Amino acid sequence: MNIADVIKNIPFTTAVEITAGNVASVCYHSRACQENSLFVAIQGLNVDGHSFVADAVANGARWIIHDKPIDVPRGVVSLPVTDSRRALGIAAQNFYHHPSADLCLVGVTGTNGKTTITYLLESIFAAARLSSGVLGTVNYRYGKQVLPAPNTTPESLELQKILRQMVDDKTTHCIAEVSSQGLDLGRVDDCDFDVAVFTNLTQDHLDYHGTMEAYYRAKERLFRDLIPRSRKHRSYKKVINGDDPWGRRLLEETGPALTFGLNSHHNVWADDVRISLAGIEARIHILEASFSLSSCLTGRFNLYNILAAVACAFALDVPLAAIATGIASMQGVPGRMERMNTSGEPWVFVDYAHTDDALANALETLRAFGEDRLITLFGCGGNRDHGKRPQMGRVASQLSNRVIITSDNPREEDPLSIIEEIEKGISAGTAKVLPHELFKNGRHAYCVIPDRREAIETAVRLACKDDIILIAGKGHEDYQIIGEKRLLFDDRVIARSCLEQRKEMVL
Repeated sequence: MNIADVIKNIPFTTAVEITAGNVASVCYHSRACQENSLFVAIQGLNVDGHSFVADAVANGARWIIHDKPIDVPRGVVSLPVTDSRRALGIAAQNFYHHPSADLCLVGVTGTNGKTTITYLLESIFAAARLSSGVLGTVNYRYGKQVLPAPNTTPESLELQKILRQMVDDKTTHCIAEVSSQGLDLGRVDDCDFDVAVFTNLTQDHLDYHGTMEAYYRAKERLFRDLIPRSRKHRSYKKVINGDDPWGRRLLEETGPALTFGLNSHHNVWADDVRISLAGIEARIHILEASFSLSSCLTGRFNLYNILAAVACAFALDVPLAAIATGIASMQGVPGRMERMNTSGEPWVFVDYAHTDDALANALETLRAFGEDRLITLFGCGGNRDHGKRPQMGRVASQLSNRVIITSDNPREEDPLSIIEEIEKGISAGTAKVLPHELFKNGRHAYCVIPDRREAIETAVRLACKDDIILIAGKGHEDYQIIGEKRLLFDDRVIARSCLEQRKEMVL
């Protein structure tokens, strides 16, 4: 593409003289540059792209966008801007020919529920015979392509590239998880969204945002800034959880939306609700229409996720029959209340819950089916929000009668230091015991087993047939980060292996 077309609408801080030339690629990693690349030097969370301008030039970059002073050799064009990251989004949109204009784009944001809602919508679209793709925490996928997801929301360059690939593959609808960090860093600023969905807001990512107010403001950008300037025309562009206090504030600050919740004050709501470990049955109301719903998902929180998906699909004019069929046919989400046991074994669920609110939602669901038999196994990630650690300890000890505190992804932190912070929140009535005493000393007790594999093995080995084990925190992840090493580790695989070993011991 001609350089003039790639940099169209980018505001430069000084007048620049652009010579003719074709851009072979746009990149922000110097190693990705090739002959005739446009390199955009951005400030990352850990490294500054301006430090790699010389490497980018050595690899063939001919144009450099930058927001800090740099030196470039003769023959290389300097393009100074106020905000390199903002310029990257515009250049990416131009280079990939504005792909979000050529498909239906849904953005799902909030603390909890994003991934489940994307899976529900994907199933609904399939039932409506629509071709859909998903950008989210588990992976990026469309057609027959499944790509790893290094970030919930890709950097703007990768985002525009994948959207273009989806369009070229005849994908008509894309559902994207939109993270608060992605919004704060402007990764989705150059996308035209059809509909935005807000799930809820609870404490998370304060290591990045600092305060709940800043966290909320990042989420709000999708509804305050991006949806209003979208060139898509929809009767409903915003779908908001009207039962969530932050959702109600969002409604007050950004105007009318299609609301969902558990009472008839909302546009989309449910009654005749029946929740069991086998799933959810309910009557769903959408404005003046209604239909019966059945889902294999369980828990009140998943009913909210279903209502969000129903409201979004309705906003996109999907027929009610396809909505009901899509929800009924969705067979679960990897690592989201995923059941690992078979008949005759202790109940074992693996869930991604890594905030106190998500953990409470999962435990309150399971408590209804065995309050005295509930075992929670969890840890907290290293180099992340310290404030939620004691809160998760409090929730686990209050809502389950036995707790095993272990490691999550400790990263560069000492696992025992993380565990000590979790222990500060353990309720006073919960006794600390040795692992082999966990099932002997009364109803409320906890133990510490830093090795996560050993913790899972202990829980499964010592549990009775009617016990319910929740393995929380990592969900679909198939790795554990210890120090700088990313080790193969999957809660689901280990839990299933431990259940098989238990079966052999019984036989």
